[in-house]
Parts: sequence; C-alpha cells; structure tokens
Amino acid sequence: MLTIQAVFCTFSVLSLSVGADLKARSCSEVRQAYSAKGFSLVNVPHQEISGEHLRICPQGYTCCTSEMEDKLSQQSKLEFENLVEEASHTLRSTFMSRHKKFDEFFLELLENTEKSLNDMFVRTYGKLYMQNSEVFQDLFTELKRYYTGGNVNLEEMLNDFWARLLERMFQLLNSQYHFSDDYLECVSKYTDQLKPFGDVPRKLKAQVTRAFIAARTFVQGLMVGREVANRVSKVSVSPSCIRALTKMLYCPYCRSVPGLKPCNNYCLNVMKGCLANQADLEPEWNLFIDAMLLVAERLEGPFNIEAVMEPIDVKISEAIMNMQENGVQVTAKVFQGCGQPKPAGVARSARGISDVFNARFRPYSPEERPTTAAGTSLDRLRTVWRTMQHSVIDIKEKLKQSKKFWSALPTGICVEDKVTAGESTEDQCWNGHSKGRYFPEVLKDGLTNQVNNPEVEVDITRPDTFIRQQIMALRVMTNKLRNAYNGNDIYFQDSSDEGSGSGSGSGCTEACVTEFDFVSTEAPVVGADRSDERASAPNPGSSLVLVSALALTILALQRQWR
Repeated sequence: MLTIQAVFCTFSVLSLSVGADLKARSCSEVRQAYSAKGFSLVNVPHQEISGEHLRICPQGYTCCTSEMEDKLSQQSKLEFENLVEEASHTLRSTFMSRHKKFDEFFLELLENTEKSLNDMFVRTYGKLYMQNSEVFQDLFTELKRYYTGGNVNLEEMLNDFWARLLERMFQLLNSQYHFSDDYLECVSKYTDQLKPFGDVPRKLKAQVTRAFIAARTFVQGLMVGREVANRVSKVSVSPSCIRALTKMLYCPYCRSVPGLKPCNNYCLNVMKGCLANQADLEPEWNLFIDAMLLVAERLEGPFNIEAVMEPIDVKISEAIMNMQENGVQVTAKVFQGCGQPKPAGVARSARGISDVFNARFRPYSPEERPTTAAGTSLDRLRTVWRTMQHSVIDIKEKLKQSKKFWSALPTGICVEDKVTAGESTEDQCWNGHSKGRYFPEVLKDGLTNQVNNPEVEVDITRPDTFIRQQIMALRVMTNKLRNAYNGNDIYFQDSSDEGSGSGSGSGCTEACVTEFDFVSTEAPVVGADRSDERASAPNPGSSLVLVSALALTILALQRQWR
C-alpha cells in the first residue's frame, strides 16, 4: 500500500512538473507571425494559456484567444478567395485577351473589306456607283447589325440586297422607261427565277452565312468562357469550409507552431470539399472547350490570305457583269411577266438602252485597280490576316490547356512551399491536430463524392444554384458552337413574335441579347468591353463576323469558280 502511494506521489510530482513546463512555453513566434499578418498584438498572450474557449482549433494549452481565432478565421476565408482567383488568373486572362484580339482583328478586316469595295467601285463605275452606293452601305450595315445581336436573318438580308441591286440595274439598263414602285417590286420577285447575276448570289450567300455564323459564335464563346471563369473564380465560401480552412491554415498558430504547413493530402481534401461545386462545372466546361476547338478549326481552315487579297468586291463586280450580259433576256422576261412599262420622257427614251451605262460598267481588270490606297490597304490586310491566323493557332493551344481546369484547381492551390509542406515531408506536416502524417484517403472530385469528406461538412443534396447557372450558360453556348461548326445558326424567337423559331437557319431575334441574362452576359458578347464613347460606332465585333464571313465567302467562291 505504501509502495502504491509512493508511486502515485511521484507521478503527481512529474505531472505538475510537465504542466509547469507547458505553461511556461513562450508564444513569441506566434506573436511575430500574427503581427506579420497585420494584426494588433494587444491581448495576444506572451505564454500559452488554457484553450477551452477555442471553437475550431484543438483545445488544450494555446497561444490563441477567442478574438485571435475569429480574426484568423476571417483571414482564412480571404486567403482562400485570393488563392482561387490567383490559380484561375491565367485562364481568365487568356479568354479576356484573346476575345479583345480577335475583336480587333476582325474589325480591321471588316473596315478594309468595306473600303476596298468602295474604292474599287468608285474607280470602276464612277458616278453610277456613287448614286447607288447606299445599296452596298446597307449590306455592310446589316452584316454589322447581325454580328451585334440584331434581329437579322442573314439569308433574307442577302436576298434583299440582290433584289435591290436588280431593281437599280434594271432601271439603268432600261432608262427609256418609267418604272413605278409596284413594278420594281414585281421585278425583284423574278430574282431567283431569272438568275440575272448568275450563280454568284447563291455561292456568296452560302459562304457569307457560314463564315458570319462561325465568327460571331466563336467570339461569343470567348466572352462566355471569360464570364463563366470570372464568376466561378469568385467563390462563395460556406461556414463549414471556413472552419476547415481555419483549422488547416491557422490552427498551427494556436498550437505554437506557426511555421508548420499542412500536409498535401490534407489540403487536397479541404479544397475538394470547399470547391466541390466548381468541380461539377468541369464536364460541361470540357464539352464547351471541345466545341470551341471545332469552330476554331473552321476559322483556321477556310480562311487564307488569298481570299483576303481578292475580296467580295470582285465577286459582286462579276455579278454585275453577268447582269449586263443577260440584260436583254432579263428585260424581255420581266416585261412578259410584269407587263409593258410606260415610256419615260423624250430626253431619257432617246438614250435607248443606256449606252452610258454600258460604257461605264465595264469588267474589272486587276491592272486597273488603284495602286496607292488600295495597295497600302492590301499590305495592311496581309499583316492583319497573318497575325489572326497565328492567333487562331495560339488560342487553340490555350483552349486545350484549359480542359480539366476545374478538377485540377485543388491541386493547383495545394502547391508545395506556397500552401503545403509537400509530399516529401508527409510525416513532418500539420495534419489538423498536430505535427505528423495525414492518414485519410484523398477523395474524388465533385459534390456527390464529398459525402464522407473528413475535413469539410458538405451537403451534397443542395447543389450551388449559381454554379448550375454557369453550367447552363456553357450548355447553351456549346449548342450554338456545334451548330456554327455545321454552318447553322440557332434562331431565337422574340417573345413579341407570333410565330415560333426554327432550329436552324441564319438570323437572331432580340432574345439573343438576353439568353445569358441569368449570368449577366449579353450577346453578342463582343461589345461588352466597349466604352460609352464608342457605343454609337460600329461594333468591333461586327468586324470579326463580317470579315470572317467575307473571307469565307470569297475563298469558297474562288475555289468553286476556278
């Protein structure tokens, strides 16, 4: 009995001695690290105190007060948000810079194409073109409006262009007659039947339509990718995630080991729990990237410098020549179908079948093309186009690299030396309780796989609504991209219209502007970065589509007509 009492007394003395040593441990390292974070050292203990007041970190002797734990918890949330933004910076900046670059490229190509047509037609057709130039100006205006999301059906708009051109040329070829508006409307109805411009309108329409759809949709895709990445990178941090982050990042402070970094696998489980909803974005994101790559191939393939050097003006000029050559036959068939028109005044009828017109509207020859302004324009066009072709190759590589970004985000954050101790020191790291090995297995990605997350309490029955909205935005954009790859445009019917929209064909109703309203992304996205002072100017994005379309059109026309 005496022996037992002696042992007990000895143990008690040793326990008191150890306790005294523990109480005497200094908090100087913690105070220094805490102050380096910008916090005040007021009320920060100099030596460890009893930790029953702690709600997140392990209780026991500690260097943390309740106020310190709260501040470190807030700091954990802030650092996590910054880590996610930093990890996604490259992705976001890629979409932002490439969107801006493509927008500028196509704008310049558009402007050059429009200027080239005007310069050539002024030189070739003179006053007759200048008196009817609004027909061509309206063509470019409508193409721009289509690109900026206006309610424009490309096929109908191009049909209207050729109908108007037929009316103007028919009057010039038959200037000895007077034609009423009703008669000219009758003339335009014969456009398809008579084919006064040969096969140019059909080929031009096919190429312009496909090119504009691909270009506009590609730039919209860049914008949607940028917007989704921006929004998803601004994470919504749940209370349970904040607790897990605090425990991982700053509970070592409370345990008097502020320099001890978390174990790598420990960090991965915390991040997979906190970013579970972001990981669920990946399947739709990967499909979106695949669709972007398909359309990029269209931009890379059908366009080449040859198509740019021989732009749309040449093909329209060929169409005009066809009309001249077929003028007599066309006139006879129109008179037969629409009736004999009334003769004009004596002065006009004396000119017969517009000898002046036939003299001025002559076939275009390359050597007659202006050499100064147009030559400079073409040189600039070559440089711009080469740059754009390199940009297509560049964006394809960047897009490929962005696949699987969201599932790789936890790994990107849990970088050795920056956040974690690394895998090489897996038994010399913070495991959430002390210095040692982290034993739980690393979970898989996604919300449903977090049901047994040992570090973060995740409610797998409540998906993040905001993330689901981004998933839907990607799904809608992916569908548009796939259609654009096949040369089709999704037709969104305006709610004010009586009819219903079709699933294909060119054109876009006002709903194009609001289809991404739930993520505050307007379509076409190309205009989102413009300043107010440019609001009234043609949207640079229209250049992208326009030029793409024109380039595609011309290339196809060249190949088919040679």
